[in-house]
This record gives sequence, structure tokens and C-alpha cells, in this order.
Amino acid sequence: MKNMQKGFTLIELMIVVAIIGILAAIALPAYQDYTTRAKVSEILLSMSQCRTSVTEVYQSGASLPTQNHDNWGCTVGASAATQYVQNLNVLATGIITATSATAGVGNGADNMVISMAPLNDAGNVATRGQNINRWRCGLAADGTTMPVKFLPASCRGN
Repeated sequence: MKNMQKGFTLIELMIVVAIIGILAAIALPAYQDYTTRAKVSEILLSMSQCRTSVTEVYQSGASLPTQNHDNWGCTVGASAATQYVQNLNVLATGIITATSATAGVGNGADNMVISMAPLNDAGNVATRGQNINRWRCGLAADGTTMPVKFLPASCRGN
């Protein structure tokens, strides 16, 4: 009489290991993109104080500060606002730029710029005394160099 086999054969184990390897090869890049997008979201969050300052200056009709790290009251030069922000600046036009850290964001998003521009009712960059209708975020013409795949859907040039 033939003996019954118990347990797994070597081929069955190799198939299981191959399947796990394929799943890991697919999941790892997706997870890396996910963590990078979370870090980029933190960079955008650090820009919110500047967005409030710019909106207040524009809508009050006050004279616009010149491009200087201290004039808007929210910019950061040499010291980082967060561990993922190297520099936070507001141009004289009110366009806010944040440069990601030189290391730590990872996945090709280090030392990249994200920009936000205040727009008036007509969709143009607002000037002093105009209402800011919305903010445009992530447009290359405003200075954004961050890869689009890492930007939130609300910050992809619209």
C-alpha cells in the first residue's frame, strides 16, 4: 500500500513564496508613494498660516509687504517650520512658496517647491484691495517643482 504524504511539497512552498514576492513588489512602491504624499500634505499644512496672513493683508487693503522673510509674519528662512520644510517664503505678489527639506521627504520629493497663489474673482493673481476668491496650488508657472503624483488632488494646478 502507498504511503500518504503529509505536509507541503517543496514546489508548493516555492509557489507561495513567489506569490508573496509578487505582492510585496507591487505593494512596496505604493506604500512609499503614500508616505511621501503624507509628508507633502504636512508641507501644505505649514503654508496655511501664510495663507491667512496674505488673505488678511489683501482684503484689508493694506500695503503689500516686500519680499522679505519677516514682512509677512509667517515665513521661515534658515530654521525649518517642520521637519519636512526647508524654507517658507511669500513673494511680494502674495504667492507662497515652500521648499521641501533636502532629505527626509524621500522618493524624489526632496528639495522641491510647492506654490500657492491668491486668485481674485476673475481667476487672476489678486492685487491689493481685491477679494481673494480662491487659492491656486501646485501650478508650475507659480514656481511648483514638486512631482504632481505627490500633491493632493486639490493642489494640482487648480
